[in-house]
Amino acid sequence: MKIIVLGSAAGGGYPQWNCNCSNCDGLRRGTIRSTARTQSSIAISGNGSDWLLVNASPDILAQIRATPALQPARAVRDSGIRAVLLTDAQIDHVTGLLMLREAESPVPLYCSAPVWDELHTGFPVVTVLSHYAGLAWRPLELGEWEMWFAIPGLEGVDFSVLALDSKAPPYSARRASAAPGDNIGLLARDLASGRQLLYAPGLGRIDARVAAAMRRADCLLVDGTFWTEHEMTGPGLPARSAASMGHLPLDGPGGMIEILDAMPAGRKIVIHINNTNPILDETSAQRGMLERRAIEVAYDGMEIIL
Repeated sequence: MKIIVLGSAAGGGYPQWNCNCSNCDGLRRGTIRSTARTQSSIAISGNGSDWLLVNASPDILAQIRATPALQPARAVRDSGIRAVLLTDAQIDHVTGLLMLREAESPVPLYCSAPVWDELHTGFPVVTVLSHYAGLAWRPLELGEWEMWFAIPGLEGVDFSVLALDSKAPPYSARRASAAPGDNIGLLARDLASGRQLLYAPGLGRIDARVAAAMRRADCLLVDGTFWTEHEMTGPGLPARSAASMGHLPLDGPGGMIEILDAMPAGRKIVIHINNTNPILDETSAQRGMLERRAIEVAYDGMEIIL
């Protein structure tokens, strides 16, 4: 099984268009050692030719251009993307669906019922795309990790999903009280080796079910949005805590670093990195802390083989 990180940043990308924090300004001026990132999305394949797109970011067209494997060019109109799966209905994960409107037939879209509802109401991309090829909904059944399912057209790999404790999108009527399925984690399994990937870019809390799934995974690709709980409360920033945005910070008691330190996975990678997170500066003390713990920081174009 092959996984390609198409985008590794949180919403807004890095550098964010209107931000002059030390990271964004430093990247633009070349005063820090850092790398630009697009908004988070990954692709998964069992054969290297046919791919599941997990989340469709606003940067999807640039991500496809940067990833030749997604365009095998077997016909005049073709794509290696066989289906799309959404982990939530956040704008930075669904806007790219609009960019896929030239599809020749309805795009198979795997998502939970709450996410499908948001795509009809709060952010009605289903209605918009109905005037083009459209979307073919494939409901995701929520349960324990052992509810494995196959996706037609994807050989050698199957999947399982689990509801996570996080937040519905800011535009959602359920923002203050998310429903099960507003945010999910995805487990992908290579059928030949049995090796597993857990992908969870939005994690507000890790309960016993999620911890058990993390312990079973060979590779963890999980929420690394913020370094601290109050990272977004500095001068000129919008004064929002990590918890209020549905994310578990990396540092501090009970933070993601502490969780990952206790996990047996051979690879531990953080993704969905906010532009304010100091780990984006490759020479920072925070980045060094991750490196000493063998916790990797995802970057656009990163490839993972399981």
